Parts: sequence; C-alpha cells; structure tokens
Amino acid sequence: MSARSIFKTLSKDAKSPARTGYVELPHGRVHTPVFMPVGTNATVKAVSKDSLSELGFEIILANTYHLYLRPGHELIRDAGGLHGFTGWKGNFLTDSGGFQVFSLSKLRKISDEGVKFQSHIDGSRHFLSPELVVDIQTAFSSDVFMQLDVCTPWGADEKDSLKALRQTSAWAARSVRRWEETRGDFQGKLFGIVQGNFFKELRARSAEEILALDTPGIAIGGLSVGEPFDVYAELLAYTAALLPEDKPRYVMGIGTPEYILEAVQNGIDMFDCVFPTRTARNGLLFTAYGPISIKQAQYVRDFSPADPECGCKVCREYSRAYLRHLYKNNEILFSMLASYHNLAFLHDLVRRIRYSIEGGVFIEFKRDFLAKYRSRM
Repeated sequence: MSARSIFKTLSKDAKSPARTGYVELPHGRVHTPVFMPVGTNATVKAVSKDSLSELGFEIILANTYHLYLRPGHELIRDAGGLHGFTGWKGNFLTDSGGFQVFSLSKLRKISDEGVKFQSHIDGSRHFLSPELVVDIQTAFSSDVFMQLDVCTPWGADEKDSLKALRQTSAWAARSVRRWEETRGDFQGKLFGIVQGNFFKELRARSAEEILALDTPGIAIGGLSVGEPFDVYAELLAYTAALLPEDKPRYVMGIGTPEYILEAVQNGIDMFDCVFPTRTARNGLLFTAYGPISIKQAQYVRDFSPADPECGCKVCREYSRAYLRHLYKNNEILFSMLASYHNLAFLHDLVRRIRYSIEGGVFIEFKRDFLAKYRSRM
C-alpha cells in the first residue's frame, strides 16, 4: 500500500466493484461513497452551513477560479483559510479552476506554462500556472486540492485530446512538486486527474502517467460533458478499472441518481455536481418516482409533500401547493426549501447505497431504485 494512502475500504459488493470506505482528511473522515454539494463561491447557494451539517454532509466543494477572482486568495488566507472565512467545520475540496477558465472566459490562451485568460467579471487579465493553482489552494487551506488540467469537450478529435492530455500530465507533475514543497504543517491532499477525452488509449496513457506520481487520490475528469449515457458508462467502467484499490476515486461533475449509481457500480467513491441545487432553484424536485417540475399547474391544489417517501423537514412540513406558490412568486424561501430537499434526497440515496453494499445487495438496490425512479418517465 502507498505511504500516501488516505483511503480505507470497509466493505465490497459481491457482484460489482462497488465499495464502502472512508477518506481520512484534515477536518474529519469522509464516509464513501459520498456526494459532495458544490459551493461555487464558498457557499452552497440558498443553503446555510448549518443546514449542510444538519443533513450530514462531511465535505463540500468550493471553486478556485471564482474565489481567486473574488474576494481573492490572499484575503481568504488572512481570514484563516476557507474554514475561517466561512465557519464551515467539515472538509473543503477545491477544484483547480481549469474548467471555469475554459467555459467562462471569452479570451484564453493555453500554453505549456499555464493558462492566460480574462476575468468574466471585469475583463481583467490573469495567468494561472500549475504552481499558482497549488499556492492558491494552500492559501485556502483546502482539505483536497485538484491539479490544473485541460478538459476537452465531447466531440474533440484525438489530436486535440492528446495535446490536452500531454499538458495535463505535465501540469500534474509540476503540481505534485509544488505540493510537496509546501506541505510542511499543512495536511491538504492533492488529487491527480485522469483525462483523455473518449479515447481509451489516451485514458490508459493518462492513468499510467498520473498513477506514477502517487497522488493521495485520483479523479476522473472529462465525463458528463454532453456525451450520451451509454458512452459515459463505457468510458467510466474502462477508466475506473485502471485505478488502484488503495486510493479514493473521484468522478467530477455528476449529480443525478442514474449517473451516481453507475459510478458506484464501477467502484467510484466521490462525486459532485451543481445539478441538484441549480435545478432546485428552477423548480425541479427529486422524488422516489422521478423528478417533478413544481411549476406545473397540476400542483396548484396538491397538498401532499414534495416526495411522500422523503423524511426531510421540507417534506414533513410543506406541501407541493405551497412550494409552487413560493416558486411562482419568486420567493427566496422556495430556493432554500427546494435546495435543502434535493440535497437531502441525494444524501439519503447515497446512505442507502452504502447500506446496500454492506448487505451485498447493491445490484438489486440499483435495479429496484431505478425501476421506481423511472416509472413516470
């Protein structure tokens, strides 16, 4: 086992690579599989840190790109890192900001040295190198760092994907060197990222190069970027099988029950997405029988809970009719309640997934859950 291992397996499913365990991090153990809510600006939109704790979350995400631009990593450092700045007692995973540079910045230039870009806020010019990204996350006192990487879109050709892979691997090596220089008393853990678009040969090469760096954890990037579900499932299974047993495995950017269950079946431990809270604010609520759009007229006089099978406080205390009323009147309370419910739904789903793995019935649980979840689709 690697000396840098931070992961312990507790149980394995008999019929698939699914597993339970925990990741040992500076602000406590994170039990896996785990869904991590996304707090782009060091806050999960419309959800307080106290609500996140109440729901049982042990780790949340923050976004390096956004926090670097505003309020700045030096201010956050002076506040005591992200934990001092926000008051969150659990763990923080911070992404590298690379995806946001590529998706939000109109003017960007990628070189072997890093990425030049213009801020989407005020047009100011910036440069991010792999080393600076590590330095920023050190200032944040992040519990999990992500390396700077190049994420290629669905449909990219093999030539562009290979170039991006080469840069990602080179940046990973530079990130590890800087992380090792700055560790000292700080215990944040760096994850490397496997890229390669949807080319299996490139995925295999990327995995080999990232694994050689012996980072404490491994992420699979470049999935859930617009590809069909069956393509996602195939590349996920292929890539996950390349990863070692003794490290936590993280698939970036997945947050629907179907995608989560597929990831868990392939031995993935960690996943995140803005989907549950973003769609909540737009009126989509998770239920055991599939998502519902609360804006629809059929809920005007529906006095049942958002999900009659959910035990969260929103479902105990508020009706669909009332939630629809709040939504139609643009009340802030709607975003708060809907986001709380969707996060509660996913947190409970992952809890039940863990129990099913421990009981050796994950495949049956997945089958039965999806049959019910898709019954109205």
